[in-house]
Amino acid sequence: MRAFKSWRWVVRKRHILFDGGTCGVKMKQLPFMVIVCTVMLFIVYRTTNYQYQQTEIDERLNPFYTSKDIGVAYNSLASLPRGIIQAGSDLELKPLWSTSSSREKVDVSSSHNLLAIPVGIKQKSNVDVIVQKFLSENFTIVLFHYDGNMDGWWDLPWSKNATHIVAQNQTKWWYAKRFLHPAVVSIYDYIFLWDEDLGVENFHPGRYLQIVKSEGLEISQPALDPNSTGIHHKITIRSRTNKFHRRVWDVRGSTKCSEDSEGPPCTGFVEGMAPVFSRSAWHCAWHLIQNDLVHGWGMDMKLGYCAQGDRTKNVGVVDSEYIVHQAIPTLGGPSAKKASNPEESMKKPTFDMRAEIRRQSTSELLTFKKRWDQAVKQDRKWVDPFRRKRKLILRRKQRLHI
Repeated sequence: MRAFKSWRWVVRKRHILFDGGTCGVKMKQLPFMVIVCTVMLFIVYRTTNYQYQQTEIDERLNPFYTSKDIGVAYNSLASLPRGIIQAGSDLELKPLWSTSSSREKVDVSSSHNLLAIPVGIKQKSNVDVIVQKFLSENFTIVLFHYDGNMDGWWDLPWSKNATHIVAQNQTKWWYAKRFLHPAVVSIYDYIFLWDEDLGVENFHPGRYLQIVKSEGLEISQPALDPNSTGIHHKITIRSRTNKFHRRVWDVRGSTKCSEDSEGPPCTGFVEGMAPVFSRSAWHCAWHLIQNDLVHGWGMDMKLGYCAQGDRTKNVGVVDSEYIVHQAIPTLGGPSAKKASNPEESMKKPTFDMRAEIRRQSTSELLTFKKRWDQAVKQDRKWVDPFRRKRKLILRRKQRLHI
């Protein structure tokens, strides 16, 4: 009986020693497992962080894609080695073969700027004067031929070095959306997107850019001579006493501009006839242009959102370098052609193309406003930076009164 108990005690002792040994082994393994888990977590963190950084880099280098298309874009490029992709481009003409003379003509300066104009053959002489001004400052020239007549320009010496794009009866904004993609014009410091009916006798692009750069204007325009035709907003009129201005004061008329005015057309505004964009501002403005609203009415009221900051500071009108707006109708030609005699006018009603274009422009303006309002409602994360600033100003004024 005693021998049996002794045997049971020996077995129990073995179990105790065995369990204790297992616990000892486990206790010894615990620090090792902690180290392994820490290393794995570090690897996961570094991998996730690397992927996030690569995504940001790709979005900066490839601004073509929206969030909806980015998955498709990555899949379509998956078969290419990443380093072969060149995201940026330009509108510089390239020789078919390289010679010693062509190599000498290569511009290696750090400053590149672009002038793009929609043109018709009827305004050829005026466009020639405009282009001559910009060629002296080494601008790249792009002509959008809305009348389809490109051959009529070859007699101008500079024409062979310009880029010509032809599409009949299209507007400036239609061309800009399709041919001035931010990645295509990425080397240019400033993009001048001008109309063809501008007088530049008192304008010099080099001096203009000096003012724009020194004052930090991301979006600008030259002031309009008071004798110009078709002045729509007082802020665009030249001030004889200023080098440039960012706002206007006017208590007359339907639009009253005072010190409290924080938005267009009192401040933070340029008109669509002769805008000048920095590279960053154009990247934003290009996305603002609607694909199907070709006339662009109303868009100038929203350009301040592309000012890369405070529109009351980064948007301005340059007075010392001013232009004359001639307001010559282009698309649609002259207004309705008058009938040769009263009987003909009674038989066949005239068709006023200019009136139809204005009607279409007004319709597109309403559509653009609706789209803006709808986009603001749908994007719950978006905060209007200028409305927030206005609230802060009101609060400060209330505190001062208290």
